Amino acid sequence: MKHIIIKNVETAEAFPQTGPRGNRFTIRPIVPAEAVAKCAANFVEVAPGESAYGYHYHEENEEVFFIVRGEAAVRTPDGEIRLKAGDAIAFPANPSGAHVVRNPSATETLVYLDFGTANRPDVVHFTGLEKDAGMVVSRSGEIIPFER
Repeated sequence: MKHIIIKNVETAEAFPQTGPRGNRFTIRPIVPAEAVAKCAANFVEVAPGESAYGYHYHEENEEVFFIVRGEAAVRTPDGEIRLKAGDAIAFPANPSGAHVVRNPSATETLVYLDFGTANRPDVVHFTGLEKDAGMVVSRSGEIIPFER
């Protein structure tokens, strides 16, 4: 990042996403991908009943989520953790930091701030799928999916 960035959760540009199981969520970048150097930050919106990304962990990057609005059900290796607006949770960069965020509400959109380190390269492992899958984020930021 070379300059100060100011974004609002309501007006930041939205980028719809589809996860590895067809789940849908929206990312509103605070730090645009091309400006990420040492930290990454996004607002993430998850519709009722949906989840963000997929169950995964990083080899290199730690993440912190801050719940802005709504409730979150976070699956971890130790079980499900429930969070509400104002709560924060931090994930280490190893298998014990595996997680996926689900919106348990039937009516309210979940919004959380996802921020963390931006070490490259990074290997992201999606666990709980039929086969070992994931992606490598190269030094240049290119995403290279893999399956074994």
